[in-house]
Parts: sequence; structure tokens; C-alpha cells
Amino acid sequence: MVHVYASSVIDASADSVWARIRDFNALPEWHPAIADSRIENSQPSDRVGCIRHFHLRDGAMIREKLLALSDYDYSCSYEILESPMGVTNYVATLKLTPVTDGARCFAEWSAEFDCPEARERELTESIGSGVFQSGFDALKRHFGRR
Repeated sequence: MVHVYASSVIDASADSVWARIRDFNALPEWHPAIADSRIENSQPSDRVGCIRHFHLRDGAMIREKLLALSDYDYSCSYEILESPMGVTNYVATLKLTPVTDGARCFAEWSAEFDCPEARERELTESIGSGVFQSGFDALKRHFGRR
């Protein structure tokens, strides 16, 4: 099993950042790689079990299922159901932790998945940098600090 982890400090309160990212259907509003998104079967976007169907800017389609959502812990977990990446058993968690020294938060995004051994390095880099870190960088820009 492959493990990917990225973290960052965002100069905004956990409440503010969580308000931006907690909506499971809001990826196009804050992540630069996402073109559009919809929740299947008209379910609420914060209902555990809902499925988001979205497209990347390059046209690729991904479907993900919300596994957990906690406003108390500022965290959500999801699994990939369909993707062109060639991963299986993909489960990811995005979590915020308030930083007590100022209005900042510590953001962590991690995933575990299976893939062919020959693709481990490539997928670890593209998910860690291209998905997780680029999302954090976009949030930092949104909250006006780098």
C-alpha cells in the first residue's frame, strides 16, 4: 500500500478554511485542477455516502464517495470509486487543526492506495504535489497570504 502525505500552515482560522472546504461539492471553488462537480442523485453534499462526480481541467472524470465528515474535527475522508489514475483502494483524509498562536491552521491531506509498483513514485508525486499541495497553495492565495 502506498502512503501520500502533505501538510501546510494556512494563515486563516480553521473555522474560516473549513467553511471553504467542508462542502464535498465545492472543489471547483477552491482547487485549481477541478473544472466542475456535481453530487449524484441530488443528495446533500454533506451527507456521508454521497458521491461527487467531477471533471479535471484536462477533461478526466473522477467519482468519489464521502466516507466521513466531522465539523468538530474539521476533517473529511473519501474514497475514489472511478478515476483514470490507475489506483485501487484509494482512501484520503483532509484535516485541519487550529494553531493557537494566531489565526492560523495546520492542514493535512493524506491518502493510501494500491497501484502497480512501477507507478508508485509517479503517483505519489502527482497526488502529493499536483493534488494536495496545489490545493493548499490555492487556499493560501484565497486567504491572501503566501
